[in-house]
Amino acid sequence: MTQASPSSSSPAVLTPKDLLGLLGAADELAVLDVRPHGVYARGHLLLSASASYWSLELEIDRLAPRRDTQLVLVDDDDGLAGRAARKLAVLGYTRVALLQGGIAGWQAAGQQLFSGTNVLSKAFGEVLEHELGTPWIDAADLKQRLRRGDKLVVVDSRTPEEFANFSIPGAYSLPGAELVYRIGEVAPDPDTLVVVNCAGRTRSIVGAQTLINAGIPNEVVSLRDGTMAWLLNGDTLDHGKIRPAPAPSARTLAEARARAERVASRAGVDRLDDAGLQRLLSQPGRTVYRFDVRDRQEYLAGHLPGWRWAPGGQLVQATDEYAATRGAHIVLADWDGVRALTTAAWLAQLGAFQVHIYPVTLRPGAALETGEEPVRVLRAHVEDAPAVAPTELARWLEEGDTAVFDIENSVAYARRHIAGARFVGAHALERTLAALPAATRVVLTSADGLLAHSVARELQSEGRAVHTLRGGNRAWFDAGLETGAGREGIETGEEDTWYGPYVYRDLAERDAKFRAYLDWEIGLVAQLEREPRVGINLKGSLRAEPRQSGASAS
Repeated sequence: MTQASPSSSSPAVLTPKDLLGLLGAADELAVLDVRPHGVYARGHLLLSASASYWSLELEIDRLAPRRDTQLVLVDDDDGLAGRAARKLAVLGYTRVALLQGGIAGWQAAGQQLFSGTNVLSKAFGEVLEHELGTPWIDAADLKQRLRRGDKLVVVDSRTPEEFANFSIPGAYSLPGAELVYRIGEVAPDPDTLVVVNCAGRTRSIVGAQTLINAGIPNEVVSLRDGTMAWLLNGDTLDHGKIRPAPAPSARTLAEARARAERVASRAGVDRLDDAGLQRLLSQPGRTVYRFDVRDRQEYLAGHLPGWRWAPGGQLVQATDEYAATRGAHIVLADWDGVRALTTAAWLAQLGAFQVHIYPVTLRPGAALETGEEPVRVLRAHVEDAPAVAPTELARWLEEGDTAVFDIENSVAYARRHIAGARFVGAHALERTLAALPAATRVVLTSADGLLAHSVARELQSEGRAVHTLRGGNRAWFDAGLETGAGREGIETGEEDTWYGPYVYRDLAERDAKFRAYLDWEIGLVAQLEREPRVGINLKGSLRAEPRQSGASAS
């Protein structure tokens, strides 16, 4: 087996057997699938992360920040991984290899593919229920109990934004990392049944098991199949509701801290002081991810310089979107003695990372950063394409001979887009532009303009004159200019992004997608049993104690 080195003129090529050997070793490794995200979701290596070629400049520094990490790129054996390797070399990455034969080569070697997104995290939830017997209640039983006025509380473990989109009537918004932190405020009576729900299965199961692991005195169950089951049962959801659980009082915070300490201790999570953190950061050949897992408003108000935001529930639910380097260290900032500890305990059990807690002890006058986490865009091409302001683009569209292409996310495009724009995934843009009349002015746009600027730079380096919309769609919307909605302008199907079941508006189609998705999730346990290198362990978890009058047992 040959590996890429700083002096290599071309990337190494690894056989599937070579890659299996790397996956079984303890060294750091990032397997990156450079195909479009929607294509990735149809079938990929379990332990790979999605890193679409056209988004590499925006995503690679977050996914694999250390330049000498061993990267292995996966494609459809169509040359895309080779293009990505050349781009990564320009960006400073020195150890890049290609998987021989791509996806087809992996299958031909007898290895399986996994469909969907965040698969390992979702499979983890299924393993919890399968191995620990995490108890559940079905939608019909929950509805009956709510009508009866039983002593229960429903807590939704998704993000506040997802909760505002739709929620079970009467539920509280209590994202995953907030569960142990705030549960004492919404269920102070130990006789209250706590029902944890999400949109499907994973965060319902992980959320319920989080509270069970913490040892709260209440009976805890997950809502089996989440709001999908609620809708399939013929019930309706609230929309636009904002109902966060209250912040903990001094008493409930003390209880939550004691519970979180026990959970983290069982999972083997350690603490780093200032000196320990600095030693870790200074070690050569080590990738260290640093995350703040508090809620968004707390992060915006002030966070440690250089620390990224990853709300705890999402860090467990979508780990591969935040940290692609297996074998790396993850350090979570502990501000309150609860949220970082419970999140770290799950990451330690998920495997693949060495997980630490960094207690935040701020001295008077300590410097904090405020605002959004900055996106560090690496640049493989120096020349910027010319940018056009929203009002000027509106004038160009009135004049004609201008084509506007939204290139980031077809789901968002269908929801709202610039009037007259078409959607073409960045992966298909070169082919689309080649078919345009030579005199056509081309303007690229994306959500905030970053992806459009990155893609435009590459196109310009290849001799194609394009413009970008300054500030992207966000600037156009903020200017109050004309918008459209619907899928009519989408020219590249579902290749650019994963289409979750809730995207579909036809109810029969949506319900069929719900059932297929739930069957897929449940089937992950059996599929995972054929993957020996995953690393999941449940050393920090507890089986639920059986209750005499409890909900259904799984």
